Formats: sequence, structure tokens, C-alpha cells
Amino acid sequence: MDAKNDDRTESEGEPSLIETYLARRPDLVRFFTQRLRSAQAAEDLVQDIYLRLAAQDGGVVIHNPVGYLYRLGSNLMLDRLRGARRAAIRESAWLDSNSTRVGSEEVAEDPSAEQAVLAKQRLETIVAALRELPDQTQRVFRMHKFDGMSHPEVAEALGISRSSVEKHVMAALKLLSARLR
Repeated sequence: MDAKNDDRTESEGEPSLIETYLARRPDLVRFFTQRLRSAQAAEDLVQDIYLRLAAQDGGVVIHNPVGYLYRLGSNLMLDRLRGARRAAIRESAWLDSNSTRVGSEEVAEDPSAEQAVLAKQRLETIVAALRELPDQTQRVFRMHKFDGMSHPEVAEALGISRSSVEKHVMAALKLLSARLR
């Protein structure tokens, strides 16, 4: 056996770890409720102790099963607390990088209702202006601005010259600029 399990021996007649657990369960819940300051968290922890015990080899008995139960629970509790601390650090880092704070208050980055209405109206104006353009100008503008194609790529795709593409894009931008003033 390894050094970690020195206090284990095979024996008959002693209560199993599960039996000891069942007898000491209320004490374990009280003990961990005081440490965790939460009855629910203590119940979850004591349940995890049971799951660990149920997964162990039943032929091995611990010399001090009560001490083993408390040590197992303490180790599980520390693992949970460390995990919660790591999660809190990740959450804080994410909030810091994805939100704006003024003092200790988080400031909403969503636009105000007025800004949202103005943006919607502006988008409607842009869409209406683009619909007024000739079909070829609409097609060129959409391919260049929305599909991300370069002027030479648009020219090749439509079979027109590069200068024609530039003229169509300029015509669309000129109309949009006039409408958005």
C-alpha cells in the first residue's frame, strides 16, 4: 500500500465506511454547515462524501473511519472553495473586460431607448436610399461594402471595369451622404 493509505487494513467485524457515514451523517452536516455557513452547501458536500465512499473499494477498512470522513469532507470543501474563488476571479476579469464601471457601479453599455430609435430611423433611411439606386449600383455597392469584396473582385465578378465599380460605389456613397445630413 502507498503512504497515503497507511491507516487502511483489511478486517472483518468493523463497520464499513458507508455504515460509519450513515451513522455520522447528521454530525457531518452540522460540522460543515458551520464551516460553510450554508445548510444547502453542507448537504451537497456531505452527499459528495457519500459518492466518494461509494466509489471506493469495499474490501478496505480505515482504522479511524470517523477521522477519515471529516478529512475527506474537509478536502472536498477546500476543493470547492478554491473552485469558487477561481470562478469569481474569472467572472470579475470577464466583467472588467466586457463592461464599463463608474466607481463600484456597472454602467449599461446598451444604447438608450432614444438612441435605439434614432439608429433604427437612420437604418431605414439608408435602406430606402439604397433602394432608389439603379440595380447595378445596388449590386456593386452591396458586393463591395457588405460582402467585403475589393473593387477588382467586384469588377471581375460582374464583368465590368474597375473604374465602373468605383463610379457605382461613389454614386451610392454620394446619395447616402446627402440623405443622412
